[in-house]
Amino acid sequence: MIDGDKMKKLYLSKTDKKLFGVCGGVAEYFEVDSTLVRLGLVILVACFGTGLLAYILAALVIPKKPEV
Repeated sequence: MIDGDKMKKLYLSKTDKKLFGVCGGVAEYFEVDSTLVRLGLVILVACFGTGLLAYILAALVIPKKPEV
Protein backbone atom coordinates (compact mmCIF):
# COMPACT_ATOMS: atom_id res chain seq x y z
CA MET A 1 0.00 0.00 0.00
CA ILE A 2 1.44 3.30 -1.07
CA ASP A 3 0.00 6.69 -0.10
CA GLY A 4 -3.09 5.19 1.54
CA ASP A 5 -4.18 3.28 -1.58
CA LYS A 6 -6.47 0.41 -0.80
CA MET A 7 -5.08 -2.97 -1.71
CA LYS A 8 -7.29 -4.95 -4.09
CA LYS A 9 -8.54 -8.26 -2.75
CA LEU A 10 -9.90 -11.25 -4.57
CA TYR A 11 -13.42 -12.31 -3.57
CA LEU A 12 -16.06 -14.59 -5.03
CA SER A 13 -18.49 -12.53 -7.10
CA LYS A 14 -22.02 -12.20 -5.77
CA THR A 15 -23.46 -10.68 -8.94
CA ASP A 16 -21.52 -12.29 -11.81
CA LYS A 17 -21.63 -16.00 -11.09
CA LYS A 18 -22.74 -19.20 -12.76
CA LEU A 19 -21.72 -21.73 -10.07
CA PHE A 20 -19.68 -20.29 -7.22
CA GLY A 21 -18.56 -16.90 -8.56
CA VAL A 22 -14.91 -17.79 -9.07
CA CYS A 23 -14.65 -16.61 -12.69
CA GLY A 24 -16.69 -13.50 -11.95
CA GLY A 25 -14.48 -12.68 -8.97
CA VAL A 26 -11.29 -13.16 -10.98
CA ALA A 27 -12.72 -10.98 -13.75
CA GLU A 28 -13.64 -8.24 -11.26
CA TYR A 29 -10.15 -8.40 -9.72
CA PHE A 30 -8.34 -8.07 -13.05
CA GLU A 31 -11.01 -5.75 -14.51
CA VAL A 32 -11.69 -7.92 -17.57
CA ASP A 33 -14.84 -9.44 -19.03
CA SER A 34 -15.93 -12.55 -17.14
CA THR A 35 -16.69 -14.30 -20.43
CA LEU A 36 -12.97 -14.27 -21.24
CA VAL A 37 -12.15 -15.82 -17.88
CA ARG A 38 -14.80 -18.50 -18.36
CA LEU A 39 -13.51 -19.22 -21.87
CA GLY A 40 -9.99 -19.58 -20.49
CA LEU A 41 -11.27 -22.03 -17.89
CA VAL A 42 -13.02 -24.11 -20.56
CA ILE A 43 -9.82 -24.21 -22.60
CA LEU A 44 -7.80 -25.32 -19.56
CA VAL A 45 -10.28 -28.07 -18.78
CA ALA A 46 -10.49 -29.25 -22.40
CA CYS A 47 -6.76 -29.20 -23.13
CA PHE A 48 -5.10 -30.04 -19.84
CA GLY A 49 -7.81 -31.23 -17.48
CA THR A 50 -6.35 -29.10 -14.67
CA GLY A 51 -8.81 -26.23 -14.86
CA LEU A 52 -11.59 -28.12 -13.10
CA LEU A 53 -9.39 -28.92 -10.10
CA ALA A 54 -8.16 -25.32 -9.99
CA TYR A 55 -11.77 -24.05 -10.08
CA ILE A 56 -12.84 -26.32 -7.23
CA LEU A 57 -9.83 -25.34 -5.12
CA ALA A 58 -10.45 -21.65 -5.83
CA ALA A 59 -14.12 -21.99 -4.84
CA LEU A 60 -12.98 -23.44 -1.51
CA VAL A 61 -10.15 -20.97 -0.84
CA ILE A 62 -11.37 -17.58 -2.13
CA PRO A 63 -13.46 -15.84 0.54
CA LYS A 64 -16.90 -14.38 0.04
CA LYS A 65 -17.04 -10.60 -0.10
CA PRO A 66 -17.95 -9.21 3.33
CA GLU A 67 -21.16 -7.24 3.70
CA VAL A 68 -20.57 -3.51 3.85
